[in-house]
Amino acid sequence: DWCISTTNNICLSGQSAAAHGEQTPSYSYVVVGAGSAGCVLANRLSEDSHESVLLLEAGPKDQLLGSVRLSWKIHMPAALTYNLCDDKFNWYYHTEAQVHMDNRVLYWPRGRVWGGSSSLNAMVYIRGHAEDYNRWHREGAEGWDYQHCLPYFRKAQGHELGENRYRGGSGPLKVSRGKTDHPLHKAFIEAGQQAGYPFTDDMNGYQQEGLGWMDMTIHKGKRWSSASAYLRPVLGRPNLKAEVRCLTTRILFDGRRAVGVEYTQRGQKKRVFAEKEVILSGGAINSPQLLMLSGVGNADELGQHGISVVQHLPGVGSNLQDHLELYVQQQCTQPITLYKAQKPFHMVKIGLEWFTMFTGYGATAHMESGGFIRSRPGVTHPDIEFHFLPSQVIDHGRVAPKIEAYQVHVGPMRSTSVGYLKLKSANPLDHPVLQPNYLSTDMDVWEFRESVKLSREIFAQKAFDPFRGAEVLPGPSVQSDAEIDAFVRRKADSAYHPSCTCKMGSPSDPMAVVDPSTRVLGVDGLRVVDASIMPSIVSGNLNAPTIMMAEKAADIIKGRPALVDSGVPVYQPPTFQTQR
Repeated sequence: DWCISTTNNICLSGQSAAAHGEQTPSYSYVVVGAGSAGCVLANRLSEDSHESVLLLEAGPKDQLLGSVRLSWKIHMPAALTYNLCDDKFNWYYHTEAQVHMDNRVLYWPRGRVWGGSSSLNAMVYIRGHAEDYNRWHREGAEGWDYQHCLPYFRKAQGHELGENRYRGGSGPLKVSRGKTDHPLHKAFIEAGQQAGYPFTDDMNGYQQEGLGWMDMTIHKGKRWSSASAYLRPVLGRPNLKAEVRCLTTRILFDGRRAVGVEYTQRGQKKRVFAEKEVILSGGAINSPQLLMLSGVGNADELGQHGISVVQHLPGVGSNLQDHLELYVQQQCTQPITLYKAQKPFHMVKIGLEWFTMFTGYGATAHMESGGFIRSRPGVTHPDIEFHFLPSQVIDHGRVAPKIEAYQVHVGPMRSTSVGYLKLKSANPLDHPVLQPNYLSTDMDVWEFRESVKLSREIFAQKAFDPFRGAEVLPGPSVQSDAEIDAFVRRKADSAYHPSCTCKMGSPSDPMAVVDPSTRVLGVDGLRVVDASIMPSIVSGNLNAPTIMMAEKAADIIKGRPALVDSGVPVYQPPTFQTQR
């Protein structure tokens, strides 16, 4: 094993590793992973011209020859399913067979490109609920309650509707509001009100609960990933270097101090030193995997792979949480869904309009309406999420729609099933073992059953009368609780929100991996900043919270006082005695 005899050789600014007979470059910070969090950190940490930053990304750049149009599969919002079909920009993970889901193996796409999963996702900007962050604080992530997180959501955001107490108007992450006049989106929001749910004019603001128009990370008709927002605008900074196609294989330690990383690029093994810190932003799968490969994790399991232990931290890879969702689909009696738009002739027309003007059907992901409701009385804040789509999705969009249909994606937000990930081997090229343990509790099964019933109830409202054909999924034959449960086992799929595998907590918590300053416990010079450090999953999509966390962590790393906004009002339902 490779080890450094004296720290001084490498930790003084500008010193090379000449003592080791090789020129090893060194930077103030080495950030591993140019995803949703890594791009934010690269930008914020390089704002100080005295600090140097190296950003390592396993995948390629998100633009071919610097062109958005040549990389249309990433930047055209409507083209999002293309990158779910292959592993060009995608780690293409699969879970273990799920015992409670008919032994199905589930597909987990994860971004492996500048922007990470924000270059692959459906561009839904959802923050979660204020209570999620207050819960984090109670779970040991002190200083991560809503009053300390909201200012960083605002700092990141540049909302087209301008700023208010909840929204940011001038941040780098451009956000637009769904504004289609598509009759099916309007019908969905209206049907929600007919079913007794409120309309919310901003599900990321005062009131998450209800149905309304979605916020999207789309700007001027183009996907606005964290690479578009934070990385590409600052690539000209002389103190920032962004390398691509670098697979980081190991963190280098001097005793208990992280002093750099080893990576492979174009078949060559390389090393780089970090004078201040190594920061892992590889996401909820890669960050724990890299920690374990480097000797930080459960000592017994590391020993089984012949990895020498630097720090026994049993929480690494445990506490894995994700959202599951399924589609409730209804045939549409009018030819107004996206079915025709996905025929070759129309796709060419849509493509031409987007290539020339960045407008039209290509300029949206079409998930423009949705909402949040509570599953039962006594629940204090919404635990079911809807995304409505005026189209039919089959197999993650990898199969073209067969009929005129619309659907709602629905799933519980705070499931109680918890899983883990483990190393398959000590080889960094082997994907880890992913065991989410889906639907392993009775409560999760009940919540899904309820999600199906509540979705059907919304689709049965008067607003859908002009459009409602036969139900496609679950289908008319699925009526009893047992039939619904069997449908859920057969059809539910990941909403692509793996998280919580390096949870943030109090240093006294034996399962915590990082402290509330994002420092890995028991070692020095090492942090994790990405969705893996969430103590528990939030009630919504993960991209906006991950970017917020990176903004907040950047201030912590720079030693700046934390932003805070106390006493921000948050909606409470008039009564908790009823479900709506």
